[in-house]
Amino acid sequence: MPPQRDSSCQHLSQNAQLVDRRPSLPIDHLPPEPHNSETSSASTTAPSPHQNTHPMTTRAKNNICKPLTKMNLTVVLSQPSEIEPHIVNQALTDPKWRQAMNDEFDALVRNGTWGLVPSTSMQNLVGCKWVFRIKRLPDGSIDRYKARLVAKGFHQRPGLDVNNALLQGHLSEDVYMAQPLGFVDRDNLTHVCKLKKAIYGLKQAPQAWYLELLQFLIESGFTNSHADTSLFILHSGDITIYLLVYVDDIIITGTNTNIIQRYINLLAQRFSIKDLGVLSYFLGIEVLTTPSDGNLTLHSGTTLTNCTEYRTLVGNLQYLSLTCPDISYVVNKLSQFIHRPTSEHWNAAKLLLRYLCGTLTHGLFLHKANTFSLHAFSYADWVVNKDDYTSTSAYIVYLGYHPISWSSKKQCTVVQSSIEAEYQLVSSITSKINWICSLLTKLGVTLPTPPVIYCDNVGATYLCSNLVFHSCMKYVAIDYHFIQDQVQSGALRVIHVSSTDQLADTLTKPLPGSRFQELRVKIGISSKAPS
Repeated sequence: MPPQRDSSCQHLSQNAQLVDRRPSLPIDHLPPEPHNSETSSASTTAPSPHQNTHPMTTRAKNNICKPLTKMNLTVVLSQPSEIEPHIVNQALTDPKWRQAMNDEFDALVRNGTWGLVPSTSMQNLVGCKWVFRIKRLPDGSIDRYKARLVAKGFHQRPGLDVNNALLQGHLSEDVYMAQPLGFVDRDNLTHVCKLKKAIYGLKQAPQAWYLELLQFLIESGFTNSHADTSLFILHSGDITIYLLVYVDDIIITGTNTNIIQRYINLLAQRFSIKDLGVLSYFLGIEVLTTPSDGNLTLHSGTTLTNCTEYRTLVGNLQYLSLTCPDISYVVNKLSQFIHRPTSEHWNAAKLLLRYLCGTLTHGLFLHKANTFSLHAFSYADWVVNKDDYTSTSAYIVYLGYHPISWSSKKQCTVVQSSIEAEYQLVSSITSKINWICSLLTKLGVTLPTPPVIYCDNVGATYLCSNLVFHSCMKYVAIDYHFIQDQVQSGALRVIHVSSTDQLADTLTKPLPGSRFQELRVKIGISSKAPS
């Protein structure tokens, strides 16, 4: 997903874990059977009518299966030294993993995470374990070896990337943990660790870290957005800074590069952070800049795992559809058979994989020069699901030229007319638009005109602005009718659009190839940056 963005956008990360835009997807590719030359030469069986008898040596004769090039397969063989250990004793014998454990333990000690106290029978002792991971770069090469000490939180009784982020939060209750294996204090063998700060694995750790970061940002002048509690905003004169947090990954951007760097330095003084520079990856989404190269591939050399589980594949595709609206309908359809998939469903999933392999260079291109008009396209395919007679509804929300939200799913209830199906969908989109407007207001963005919903159903469009309920619609749940208040107050407009210009059409049903490609371009998906 290659958006245009301000060069001051920074990405702070704990472990520099970079995830490809398209997650690894399984393809049904069987390896060739082993060839035994002795057995072949000793065989005297007469050839079958369909067997090649010419003297030329071919792959088929040697039982060699050549991978299909259109699959774009890449094979990466892990060396024995790259295997992640599962037990502590195995890691202690490897200098690389031993050093990673030392680094983690030293960080815990520097952070003042615990103090040793005598063990008593009244303590609810929480166990701990070492977890080992190899952190890789986008090309598959090794970035570093990471060892992490985690508490066994299930032992508790119920009640930027930042380095060791969850270790920053303070605990308000007494928690006792066993000493970590490989680092037991020889002078205090019977002592236990009384935790002063949160540690990975504790149930309190995420909240403790968030509250610690929240307090620091509030003291630094940021305000917390009510529309999205992970978003922090600073307005000071003509300077605006946005800071977005997801656990221990942080994005910071704004209007002044010097001010951004100043707050990065403040974060580094308070917390241990790693500055990854200009934003390139965030939560599995790859961000590329244009116009330096409009034909950059979104990823190259990524390994495709050979997994045959249908549910695993569909789960990966669902995650992928968050940045690929062109596959939303197919993923929605495949998800409907998750409880009992058949060979036909699996074949359909593999067809989608082939489509993805052929569109590796496609993505959503975001322009700097963009208007701030908010509009959406809605479309409901009435009673298209013959198994339960429900309708499929879809929408795409645009901010200017850019799609920012989309969905394709079955409606929860069976409706009696296409008007009702469209009306329910428009009502749900209204709630989505209200939330987006609230977020934009917090960001300091003012919409020049009220948001618009484009609907190709004349009856549903008329019903949104008509205060007189027809007898055929009086049974519709009252919570769907709040859209009329929005329209009457002027906060929203619902406009009819022809079926030819309905962009959400491709998210509700399969279309002919030419029509699909036409709508894909109109949605904003392209293999190169638009001029």
